[in-house]
Amino acid sequence: MDRNKYEKYQSDIIVDLLKQYDINHISMNPGASFRGLHDSIINYGENDPELMVCQHEEIAVQIAHGYARATGKPMGVILHNLVGMLHAQMAVYYAYIDRAPIFIMGATGPMHEGKRRPHIDWSHSALVQGEAMRNYTKWDYQPQAIEGVPESFMRAYSTMVTEPAGPIYMCYDAWLQEEKLTCENLEMPPEDMQKAPAPMGADPETLGVMADVILNAKHPLILVDFIGRQPGNFERLVMLAETLGCGVWDINNSLAFPNQHPLCISLDHESLKNADVILGIDVRDWEKPTHKLVSTTREVTSYVPDDCVWMEIGFAELEMSAWAFDYGRYQPKQHVALGDPRLAMPELAKIAQAKLDGDSRLVSARDVRVQAFTDRHNKIFTDWRTSAESKRGSDPISYAELAMIAWDVIEDEDWVLATGTAREWVRKLWNFDKPYQHAGRSLGTSTQIGMSLGVGLAYRGTDKLVLNFQPDGDLMYDAGALWTAAKHEIPILIIMCNNRAYYNDWEHQERMAHLRGTDVEKAHIGMDIFDPEPDFATLAKSMGMYGEGAITDPSEIASALRRAIEIVKSGKPALVDIVVAHR
Repeated sequence: MDRNKYEKYQSDIIVDLLKQYDINHISMNPGASFRGLHDSIINYGENDPELMVCQHEEIAVQIAHGYARATGKPMGVILHNLVGMLHAQMAVYYAYIDRAPIFIMGATGPMHEGKRRPHIDWSHSALVQGEAMRNYTKWDYQPQAIEGVPESFMRAYSTMVTEPAGPIYMCYDAWLQEEKLTCENLEMPPEDMQKAPAPMGADPETLGVMADVILNAKHPLILVDFIGRQPGNFERLVMLAETLGCGVWDINNSLAFPNQHPLCISLDHESLKNADVILGIDVRDWEKPTHKLVSTTREVTSYVPDDCVWMEIGFAELEMSAWAFDYGRYQPKQHVALGDPRLAMPELAKIAQAKLDGDSRLVSARDVRVQAFTDRHNKIFTDWRTSAESKRGSDPISYAELAMIAWDVIEDEDWVLATGTAREWVRKLWNFDKPYQHAGRSLGTSTQIGMSLGVGLAYRGTDKLVLNFQPDGDLMYDAGALWTAAKHEIPILIIMCNNRAYYNDWEHQERMAHLRGTDVEKAHIGMDIFDPEPDFATLAKSMGMYGEGAITDPSEIASALRRAIEIVKSGKPALVDIVVAHR
């Protein structure tokens, strides 16, 4: 394009802003409402940011969701007017409750009635379109003139990345995009501006009280959630736990703590039964990890003693939806400090260390706690290994055996687990000792394939081996995601956990049958994925990527994974389909 002869259009301003804010990728499903912006990106912007075509708007949002988890940085998504936005809503909701910053751009109208095409521009537009997603976006805006685009862009970006982070929605009028730029003195963001606020510190006096409570406790625990998304927090939490002598339970919305560190007691409910202090750091839902659920009767009981002291550092009182119940049941706390863990954790460690330096009794008590947690940690990991070994040779293949076989293959690689944890067996058997090795646990069905591709995109062009344990039901929601992986050469090893069922719900129906005395053998009706069984390897090949399986013999898994890894190392995706047991 000859820029000397080029007449600039208003949608070019959006491209200038995307570049200035280092948004490098945009996932999308095609739509005419953003044809002006599309042309600006591929011609004026020379396809920078990179446009990535998806077969469904949910996948487009999920890719950005996984990318944000892996990098802590936002990428863009474009949604086609009203209908594309409505298609994407489930994925946007998951991104919101998972605190993923995503810069979502929509389009509408034209709002200028005289410029609307008959029928289609009317039925596909809405008045204040962002209102439909307002309950699960941090902010939305619909600028009416080009002068409003830079200002609202700055506000949207800052709002999006400020913790607790989350998606925003910017709706750009179709006619606004397509008009020529006539504003000669449009005010753009200064190059030297600070794009988002600095982290918020916690109250030092409250942190001092927390340090006293923990250092004088017998069995204090740290319950931690989202903090692994920020660089350095993995190491900060290790330093804090070692200074305080606390056991650590990582809820696993992000990898926050090395799972084989002696103070790690994640997934060990017995440790909760002795807790006299629990410090939650950036925790939204306290109840699930600390309570026992009898799913059949919905009975919930706490593992934690009644006299346990509860404390909190984080953002729980901020950005709380008035619509969704994702915040869970309220846990009363004796001490609460509102603040960013990036600053609070080292400050708390500093305060605690000063107290330890002045009191040898506190040091001795801390060392006793560390030894007790270490002994417990070693026991639970030994028990998990013993349990996994006992499951070898099961037919179909158990998740435990699959996790062991996969670990033997990838142990010496520089690996990244994208989402699922094979029913937690990878957390029990693998060694997560680097902060990037897991982007966070899986979410609901119809999220994992897209989020996994986003993690793969984050590490595209690096030497890291990205893999995921992919549920079959989840992939069936949008098998077209495999085409996106092949099209854009997203290198990822997809290990299909093919249990030929939506078993989470199947299991619920078994519980109902047992409770009511009805026929358990009918529980699979409406829940199974067999008769016929999908051929995922052939499906992958039809989408232009490597596929192998379905494998039912455990002795064939390792060699199949190694063949697939060679494909991934060449820069392309690969899928290995493995038939596994329901549990």
